[in-house]
Amino acid sequence: MASTGKETANGQSAKAMGPGTTPITAPSAAKAASWESYYSSVKNFKLKTKQQELLIRIAVLVLIYILAFACRLFSVLRYESVIHEFDPYFNYRTTLYLTQKGFYEFWNWFDYESWYPLGRIVGGTLYPGLMVTAAILYWVLRFLSLAVHIKDVCVLTAPFFASNTAMVAYFFGTELRDRGTGLVAAILLAICPGYISRSVAGSYDNEAVAIFALLLTFYLFVKAVNTGSLAWSLGAAFGYFYMVSAWGGYIFIINLLPIYVLVLLVTGRYSLRLYIAYSSVYIIGMLLAMQIRFVGYQHVQSGEHMAAMGVFFLMQVFYLVEYVKKQLGDPKLFKAFLRVTVTLAVGVGALALIVGLATGYISPWTGRFYSLLDPTYAKIHIPIIASVSEHQPTAWSSFMFDFHILSILFPAGLYFCFKNLTDGTIFIIIYGLTSLYFAGVMVRLILVATPAVCLISAIAISATLKNLSVLLREKAPVYTSTKITAKQKASAKVLLIISLDFKFSLEKALEKACLTNYRVMSCLLRSKLGGYIVFGCHYFH
Repeated sequence: MASTGKETANGQSAKAMGPGTTPITAPSAAKAASWESYYSSVKNFKLKTKQQELLIRIAVLVLIYILAFACRLFSVLRYESVIHEFDPYFNYRTTLYLTQKGFYEFWNWFDYESWYPLGRIVGGTLYPGLMVTAAILYWVLRFLSLAVHIKDVCVLTAPFFASNTAMVAYFFGTELRDRGTGLVAAILLAICPGYISRSVAGSYDNEAVAIFALLLTFYLFVKAVNTGSLAWSLGAAFGYFYMVSAWGGYIFIINLLPIYVLVLLVTGRYSLRLYIAYSSVYIIGMLLAMQIRFVGYQHVQSGEHMAAMGVFFLMQVFYLVEYVKKQLGDPKLFKAFLRVTVTLAVGVGALALIVGLATGYISPWTGRFYSLLDPTYAKIHIPIIASVSEHQPTAWSSFMFDFHILSILFPAGLYFCFKNLTDGTIFIIIYGLTSLYFAGVMVRLILVATPAVCLISAIAISATLKNLSVLLREKAPVYTSTKITAKQKASAKVLLIISLDFKFSLEKALEKACLTNYRVMSCLLRSKLGGYIVFGCHYFH
């Protein structure tokens, strides 16, 4: 019987393969070839150096974000999801009312259960940023069909914003120096005890979102100063508005920014970029901050806000002087104009301040503000402020427990900042020194100083590692000539002696350290305290 060539070929291949094997058809062979080509393409796939750096950076930031969130969940994992302390529970109750009744009812709510029997006008006596933030997160999760309770959202708000603050620290450090500084700043802020103490799960207080708003405002303002962009200035103004709505510590921002601008003006660093950034942030930020009922017209009437207003008018004078300097070609005329302008500006400013204080339009500084400048003021005049444990002066042990090794790295970071002065490094120097002073006055203000300490310490670590890597990459000098001079022999002999001496000193130091540790452990074990230590170690183990 005749057969086709295809049948003959298949029959021959089937006979050749034997009875116990399955013949390979054309589709399976094509599939195997496609898999082989795919494997070879994957094997030969290689990212470029920039792409590898980007991938590693994103992976590290994701790990930092998870770490910052996870290390604040101890209370929830150890016990349960609960709100800590009194103030956070009041904030939770107001947030619950906001989610149930809506913003309008919340804004006009008279709470009969607070400040009993007087009651409390909630919308006009608190900063609503924390409650509105948690309510928005709750509504977004419900919109995504995630069945969560508002209490759980309130419990996890602080860890969530701590992770976001670490990301802002990365961008801030990148803006100050480089990406390496940003990564180090993010990891330091994620695990720094000075920040963890106020951002653990269940700590539903104003500081939970305020530190994020504080650092975001500073980052956007420095970015606006470096670029002169109106968009970054607008972002900084909205960041300031969020800070005003979240915490009364916005006073620190509205006084630090004019100090920074004044330092730049005195040091001759005035620029149009600085004028655009500060003027935009002050005007838009002031108008937005006045929408908070608890602040209202204090932004233009309180003595705590007058420094920002004075520096704003000073910036207008500087702009006018620079404009006239470009128009006038005669230096004598410009000096005369400058003399008249400065005298007139100082006189008008002083007269306006005196009239405002005399008529009561400008209110004087509050007692809490005085106590920050003079640590003994509250103890003498306002004992109720001095009686609060958070308002006590900070002990050295608190700095060591909250900052750890950052206490040593902070001065080194200041050295590197002064070594390479820019507008950004000048800002972080002023922020670090002022916040550290206020942290010494009140123990609760360690929280405000923590981001600055982490950023400046990150600059020290990044600069040190960068200098070390440059030294390690340097190759030893190669002598092409076969003749070695007497000077080269002497230098080689000196290097050998130094290396041997260093090795001998290191061995002696290690031997002495081991002997000392052995003696200390022996004394501890023989003492009663040592017995307690050993018992505790066995118990916890």
